[in-house]
Amino acid sequence: MNNIDAQLDKAKLRRTLIKTRQSMSVVEWREKSDRISSNLQNSVLFTRATTILAFFSFRQEPDLSSLFTNSDKRWGFPRCVGKSLAWHFWQPDDVINTGAYGIPEPHPEAAIIDIEEVDLILVPCVGCDVQGYRLGYGGGYYDRLLSSPPWAKKPTMGVVFDFAYLPQLPLDIWDKPLQTVVTERR
Repeated sequence: MNNIDAQLDKAKLRRTLIKTRQSMSVVEWREKSDRISSNLQNSVLFTRATTILAFFSFRQEPDLSSLFTNSDKRWGFPRCVGKSLAWHFWQPDDVINTGAYGIPEPHPEAAIIDIEEVDLILVPCVGCDVQGYRLGYGGGYYDRLLSSPPWAKKPTMGVVFDFAYLPQLPLDIWDKPLQTVVTERR
């Protein structure tokens, strides 16, 4: 498959998966999000981590907010700055702004996280496959982050609903697999 076909397939698949995700009832979304959070809490990568980079739910992504009150963990969240992600510490009583693309993010003056402190990156996915390849929104923010040398060594866990955990995704040469994937079923 050439690159143009892969991009068209990704765009079509992205639309289909987002539509399916947004068609879930609030009750179903909440139940599945809670099961994902529980599966995360029971994972070795999570229990060993002290500083975790996460995301605020957007467009009915899995909602992990029940985890963010865990005072044993230090939480970091991204802000879109140009074509990059800046990571800031965040606590439950801190402000949440609406940033680029309408995505919730920490205040720009919140403390920046040093890469050396990061133990785990929870990566939002529109879709993911069994090899760990991720389908995002198409902006390339996580692709650029995870392919840069200092970040490439950090443990990564894709977070996705089980219906979007697929046998295989169309790939581009720049795609890098995540270390592991968590869904409400696994």
